[in-house]
Amino acid sequence: MRTLIEGGTIVNEGRTFDGSIVVDDKNILSITEGFTRPDVAVDETIDASGCFILPGIIDDHVHFREPGLTDKADIDSESRAAAAGGVTTYFDMPNCVPQTTTLEALEDKFRLAAEKSHVNYSFFFGATNDNSDLFACLDRSRIPGIKLFMGSSTGNMLVDRREALDRIFATAGLPIMAHCEDTAIINRNMAAAKQRYGDDPDVRHHPEIRSEEACYESTRLAVELAQKHHARLHVAHVTTARELELFGERRNERGERREERGERREITAEATVSHLYFSDRDYAQLGTRIKCNPAIKTEGDREALQQALNDGRITVIGTDHAPHLLSQKEGGCARAVSGMPMIQFSLVTMLELVDRGVLSIERLVELMCHNPARLFGVCQRGFLRSGYRADLVMVRPDRAWTLTKDRILSKCGWSPMEGHTFMWQVERTICNGHTVYHQRRVDDSYIGEPVNFEH
Repeated sequence: MRTLIEGGTIVNEGRTFDGSIVVDDKNILSITEGFTRPDVAVDETIDASGCFILPGIIDDHVHFREPGLTDKADIDSESRAAAAGGVTTYFDMPNCVPQTTTLEALEDKFRLAAEKSHVNYSFFFGATNDNSDLFACLDRSRIPGIKLFMGSSTGNMLVDRREALDRIFATAGLPIMAHCEDTAIINRNMAAAKQRYGDDPDVRHHPEIRSEEACYESTRLAVELAQKHHARLHVAHVTTARELELFGERRNERGERREERGERREITAEATVSHLYFSDRDYAQLGTRIKCNPAIKTEGDREALQQALNDGRITVIGTDHAPHLLSQKEGGCARAVSGMPMIQFSLVTMLELVDRGVLSIERLVELMCHNPARLFGVCQRGFLRSGYRADLVMVRPDRAWTLTKDRILSKCGWSPMEGHTFMWQVERTICNGHTVYHQRRVDDSYIGEPVNFEH
């Protein structure tokens, strides 16, 4: 099947231009700049007039909850939400049941995805205090890296012994994606908060408990270990201005801020859509719907994260998509669970920040498509290039719509963005040359592909 996508505005590798794309089966055959129709026979023509055409989004950080926690979400439901949000590839985290900390558990997740995932997929392998001997047995071409919980989080996967941390950083041989919060500091803060506010402090105290200090001290240790062992470290969901000091700006010989085009850095940082969009002022309206770990911090921290999108300190934007039932979000800092669903509305939310002037649409594509592919060595995805897989998303500006519950595809059935009016709309998502989402419908019959990596 050969398809022509014409009349759209293509955003790719730092450029925005009018052009057309020819897709031959699963791959991009050609990209033509301007309005000249390519001189090839096609079976189908897609009119992209008025739309921007981007590479499919690569979300490096999701929790699809399968196996074991499928009352909240599963691979089928969340990959449908991904398709509706323009996400064509995701990397899932290991804190499910059973945890993805054995070779058998990893293979089971690949088997499930091969049956259920409507977009492309891969899975992080989870580090524990005593499973680093398995790292050498991993097929490096199939997974993006090792997930390490260096601080308190859900799933009881905390690695808290220094000798175990040294061993993990010394032997991983793959990118280490680290959740960084200091458990001792959090426990001390929680005890003080309970003494002052009662057994279940109001959610507005969440960023005081999972504090700037807790984040900074753990991130500082991770950077120290990565430098000591010459490991590749990717710090997940950075939340504070102070942490950003650990990821220096890069400038060229004229002192201008320099992007990381084609360059692989050994220590990198991820920001999530939630931490870029919300601040602690939003707890008053949204309460525990925006309770996540690490906590959403101050307006000053949010502003610093937004600035860091443009100077090289933040390399990737992910979601940390983490669905829970609303009944599990009841309570405060101690009782309500942490995490929120964001994957379906991550792209349109970030495009809102483009409209506000926080970053350019070219930079958005760098951070959500190109850089995840570069960082993890994704083969033939993340860019609009001849010979690459035809993963792309068409988005339409100036198309106001308000998010209502009936449009939410995540199994949990809610979103912190409910009631919000967006000015961008995902028109069509194409995965491996196949239209998996169009006109508010997901093609449930389509199954995506496992991602290949060159580390």
